[in-house]
Amino acid sequence: MNAYDFDNTIFYGDSTARFYAFELKRRPKIILKVPSLVSAFFKFYVFKKGSKTEFKQTMFRFLTCVKDIDGEVEDFWKANFDRIKPFYLKQKQNDDVIISASPEFLLSPVCEKLGLKYLIASNVNKNTGVYSGINCHGKEKVRRFKEMFGNTCVEEFYSDSFSDTPMAEIAKNAFMVNKDEITPWDFT
Repeated sequence: MNAYDFDNTIFYGDSTARFYAFELKRRPKIILKVPSLVSAFFKFYVFKKGSKTEFKQTMFRFLTCVKDIDGEVEDFWKANFDRIKPFYLKQKQNDDVIISASPEFLLSPVCEKLGLKYLIASNVNKNTGVYSGINCHGKEKVRRFKEMFGNTCVEEFYSDSFSDTPMAEIAKNAFMVNKDEITPWDFT
C-alpha cells in the first residue's frame, strides 16, 4: 500500500486555495468574508494563537454563500482534473491512500474519478465550513491512518512537506515531491 499527500504532491497547487479562488470568481460576495479570514491569519500565523483547525474553519465560512456545493465541486474538478501530476497517473494503484489536510468533500470526487477507494482527509461540513475533529495534518495523519488501517505497512509515502515527517517515518520508503522532481526523504 502506498500513501500520498494530495496538495502540491500529486496535484499541482493547493486544492483548497484553488477552490476558494474558483468560488470567489463565481461569487464575488465571498469577498465580504475576507476581513475575518485576515484576522484569523494574523491570529494563527503571526501571533501564534489558536489552532490551524480554527484558522481553516474561519476560511471555510465562505461555504455558507454556496447553495449547490456538490455541483460546484463537480465543476471545480472538471476545470482542475488536469492538474493531477503525470508521475502519479503513471504509478497509481487502486489501493493507494490519499491522506490530506484538505476537506474530504473536496477530494472525494477526484479520488472517485481516479478510481481510488481510500481517502483520509479533514472532516469539514460542506455547507457550514465547521470541522468535525481536527485538521488532518502532521501527526494527525498517522493517527487517522492507524485508526483506519491498523499496522498495515506503508510501502511508499510521497509528500511535498516536512510537516508530513510523521507519515514518512512509518513508511518503508518516503519521497519528497518538489514540482515534478521526486527525491528520497531526507530525515537529517
